[in-house]
Amino acid sequence: MIVELRFDDQRPRRWMRHLIALLGSDQRKLQIAWVRTDARRAAGLESLLEIERMLLRRGRPCGADADPALKSEGPPPQSADIVIDFTAMPRDSSRAAQLYLRPLFEGAAGEDAALAAILGDDLPLIEILDEVSGAIVWSGKPSAETADGLGGALDTVMARTATLLKGVIECGPRTTAPPKSARRRSLRTPSAYVLRGLAAHLVRRIYRLCCYSPHWRIGWRNTDDAGIWASADLSGPAWRAVPSPGNRFYADPFPITWKGRTFVFFEDLDHRVGKGTIAAIEFGDDGPIGTAIPVLEEPWHLSYPFLIVHDDELWMIPESSAKHEVNIYKCVRFPDRWERQATLLSGVELADATIVQHDGLHYMFGATRDGAGGYSDTLSIYYADNLFGRWTPHAQRPVLVDRAATRPGGHFVQRNGRLWRPVQDCTNGYGGALGLAEITALSPTDFAQTVHHTISPGPRWPGRKLHTLNRCGRLELIDGTIIQPKIEALRLPDKLGTVADAQSR
Repeated sequence: MIVELRFDDQRPRRWMRHLIALLGSDQRKLQIAWVRTDARRAAGLESLLEIERMLLRRGRPCGADADPALKSEGPPPQSADIVIDFTAMPRDSSRAAQLYLRPLFEGAAGEDAALAAILGDDLPLIEILDEVSGAIVWSGKPSAETADGLGGALDTVMARTATLLKGVIECGPRTTAPPKSARRRSLRTPSAYVLRGLAAHLVRRIYRLCCYSPHWRIGWRNTDDAGIWASADLSGPAWRAVPSPGNRFYADPFPITWKGRTFVFFEDLDHRVGKGTIAAIEFGDDGPIGTAIPVLEEPWHLSYPFLIVHDDELWMIPESSAKHEVNIYKCVRFPDRWERQATLLSGVELADATIVQHDGLHYMFGATRDGAGGYSDTLSIYYADNLFGRWTPHAQRPVLVDRAATRPGGHFVQRNGRLWRPVQDCTNGYGGALGLAEITALSPTDFAQTVHHTISPGPRWPGRKLHTLNRCGRLELIDGTIIQPKIEALRLPDKLGTVADAQSR
């Protein structure tokens, strides 16, 4: 198969190398066509991107950087089976192809369309148009964790465009409804956008000199009804916070009752070290008993300690995406001794692995990343006959690109005979809110879900973020962020029983 990539000859950029690496394979030959276009770049754009590179990223490269060396490629020598056109020029009728794919950004083609959406204060809805059939064959909405400045945002958009294109080429057109596009805001000039970004970066640096950021905490309560799953909000019994040392944050709570005792396992991160470990704290009828104890540490970062009971044994699958593995640990002494038993997946950057049994199969959900772009917008699913595999990728790879409904936020639940999962809504930043999603189709070849409710922080749970929901018996748990000054005297008591400011970052 021959795939032709058509680029604007005035704008060779580093993100194109990521696209080439992602699409290349033994089964596909790539060729590049540099197209002379009538697009007029914004005055001073490259200088502004260079200023960002030096001041915002301290000289580190990103996908928006110019890369003239790419143009050493000669003209396309052969007709192509698939053409991918990143320009805004009319379709080249001489390039007969089975698929003629054109990325659209908020409905328009070309880099200028992507930049216009970014300058409107949001990352664009990405759609892949097949100009042969006239159909949108897939779409997605990227998350912005890595979108620092104008260059970082452009890099993020193009990275996730590459993800969508690879999915179309390898798995065929999709028929899923596109995620909703955000409301467009006032359009800024590139210079105003970059200056505002540099100012915001300076403010964040000053803030981090004074405060630990982000600082997560765990909220808990006992409730006799279904809690959030019934009310779809934070109403009901008051939330209380699990006490934590000022220099450590607690996040991703997973509770379990095992051998007659209830413990909550969670990520424990010392801000001074910057690497997560897994800790646990015992709970009684009236809340936490004693202090947290360490239970698992590795040379790499650990978080999201997903728990599952299998063959009358307790197992944990903590996130280890930094190692590009999904490992499973067996509890050999509850709660504080765990041994790594197997690697379920390797060579994949998968975050927050969450497993459910459905129709005789095990399904593993996780947020994946193919080396660039955000961490929370791409959902991949694997399935296996049993917990220890072999795990096979879902026929749709990935199954979803949507920052509002992708990343797992806790255990699956069954309600009224239907399967649901909590999802992280990262529309307004990583872990900004929780969505309650009903799974309406799940098989090795099919997947669909509908987010019925979105739950945001508020007076009952102060702060800007809310990204985990789990339950064990009457005990319900969430987490979120607060302001945590590094100087203890500046911390104020809040209504949840911890030391913190009522506002959050």
